[in-house]
Amino acid sequence: MVFDLDMIKKVYELYPEKISAIRKLIDTPLTLSEKILYTHLWDGSAEKIFKRGASYVDFAPDRVAMQDATAQMALLQFMQAGKSKVAVPSTAHADHLIQARIGADKDLQEGINKNNEVFNFLSSVCDKYGIGFWKPGAGIIHQVVLENYAFPGGMMIGTDSHTVNAGGLGMVAIGVGGADAVDVMAGMAWELKFPKLIGVKLTGELNGWTAPKDVILKVAGILTAKGGTGCIVEYFGEGAKSMSCTGKGTICNMGAEIGATTSTFGYDDSMRRYLNATGREEVVKLADNIAEHLTGDKEVYESPEKYFDQVIEINLSELTPHLNGPFTPDLATPVAEMKVAAKNNDWPTEIEWALIGSCTNSSYEDLSRAASIVEDAFSKGVKPKAILGINPGSEQVRFTAERDGFMDSFNKFESVRIFTNACGPCIGQWDRPGQKSKKKTL
Repeated sequence: MVFDLDMIKKVYELYPEKISAIRKLIDTPLTLSEKILYTHLWDGSAEKIFKRGASYVDFAPDRVAMQDATAQMALLQFMQAGKSKVAVPSTAHADHLIQARIGADKDLQEGINKNNEVFNFLSSVCDKYGIGFWKPGAGIIHQVVLENYAFPGGMMIGTDSHTVNAGGLGMVAIGVGGADAVDVMAGMAWELKFPKLIGVKLTGELNGWTAPKDVILKVAGILTAKGGTGCIVEYFGEGAKSMSCTGKGTICNMGAEIGATTSTFGYDDSMRRYLNATGREEVVKLADNIAEHLTGDKEVYESPEKYFDQVIEINLSELTPHLNGPFTPDLATPVAEMKVAAKNNDWPTEIEWALIGSCTNSSYEDLSRAASIVEDAFSKGVKPKAILGINPGSEQVRFTAERDGFMDSFNKFESVRIFTNACGPCIGQWDRPGQKSKKKTL
């Protein structure tokens, strides 16, 4: 068992009592975000109402996650704290230091060779202080966390901006600096300005080519790259319930691109299915016992304008596929309008690479969509004009995708490059042909 079931039990056992205390203090219906924040106060129970966007509050996160680039300094600092073991369950993930260049096997070995000293250091420190270590090739931190550690109603911090991905399983998960992670691992409080709340009501149901990713692309176009700053974005409505758990994770993940503190969804059947599918049936049993506390109150979602600082409504039945960019993640354009928009704005239109992967779109669901398109194109004799690069989100995703024939589908095109289960191109860890010459030209 990878996840800490005893920790989750303790969190859930205290939930009813803490929620009851909050209701005595706050005489209004509660959002999910408020329930999670107030149940994770450092002092243990709510004694006063905090002002959104103004009050600085001490919290007690349940977990810490670190990626290898930021974990080095964080662990060096933790070693000075004089502790024999971390105070909360923590993990480190070797996913940022592997460069995408040729393909999975060669790139992974080269990454290990170049960064062997770093990986050995992380592994030994983690072993000494009771920290879980995910070795190179095991997967991208956020996908691994979703598959193994995230749980509804929990709070975690991680030394990476896309820690927010865990909101897809109903957490308040927030990206922080290494010093903040050290404080929590050392058993100290973690301070955060109490966030404002943005509610996104999703009605209808996705159809056709539209995917969960289009939801956050649309939201980014509405809020802009700074519109979520200092806020938690909480998604709700029948449309939210109709989406998959990994789709929810994608939406929360890209909340980082609008500056949001984090994003989250209420506990529902899609989360139950995902937890069961990833071997966490015991977590489902525990969560079901307090399910009413793991989502916002009914009254909140019926009249959201009374309880959120800002409300956005999106009809999924009317939402169409979007493309965001170029140059900024909040420039949202429906695919149907992209040809005209690109011509009118003189945007570059030559596509050299198409990438599927990174923590944002590396789930089994994402790979299944891409494999379906490749199969359809191949059957019709389509010859690709660009290279398709693939970074599976984890070894579990890669193995399952290979088992189900997705990799065979991808390999029908010679122009496909299947990279390591790591961040790769997403973070610029990429050495592609022509890149150096273009830099000189610029």
